[in-house]
Amino acid sequence: MKPYWNEQDFEVFNTPGLDARMSALTDIVRPKFEELGIEFSSFFSGKTGNEFFPHVAKHMRRTVNPPNDSWVAFAPFKRGYKAVPHFQIGMWESHVFIILAVIYEAPNKTAMAQNLLHSDVLQQLPTDFTASGDHMKPQSDTLYELGDAGIEKLLIRLRDVKKGEFVIGRHLTREQAASLNKEQFFQFTEETFQALLPVYTSLLQPAKEPVSR
Repeated sequence: MKPYWNEQDFEVFNTPGLDARMSALTDIVRPKFEELGIEFSSFFSGKTGNEFFPHVAKHMRRTVNPPNDSWVAFAPFKRGYKAVPHFQIGMWESHVFIILAVIYEAPNKTAMAQNLLHSDVLQQLPTDFTASGDHMKPQSDTLYELGDAGIEKLLIRLRDVKKGEFVIGRHLTREQAASLNKEQFFQFTEETFQALLPVYTSLLQPAKEPVSR
């Protein structure tokens, strides 16, 4: 079985120099993100009833430092995704990630955090899902490791700190990812997103009560 992700994909992030790494990303990894973008924007459109659009990272603002990760994001807006909760499939040198994210650009993140603090939707997720408070870092802890107190701490930071973020989903190490063929990876990704859809729905609800800062 031919794996969907392979060592060549991950080694892209060891390519020295901005231009050389961008060229490797464009040639080797981006075609997969384009394919995933078509597949899963259709998935989200069907599941939510709203048209979703794929946003493949172009890293256009980079002028010196080469990117250490790359991704395709999904949101119901054609012009951008950072201001709203969005789904992503992406990779670092160490792993592939399949996530739902609220990042600091989201103007309504205070109300979104409040919604999750008043919901048990996160407790319904498998404990091997991971969460973090910074989408710029590869590290993430499992829900089992975080426990209720750790999850609450992340959500309070999302609510109260301007730079607070909340990222939740699943990771596959490069070895795990390389063990899956295309059909298996797509199935794993669909199952992950299916489990995250109730969290996404909760984020978009009106705030449960007035939020005190």
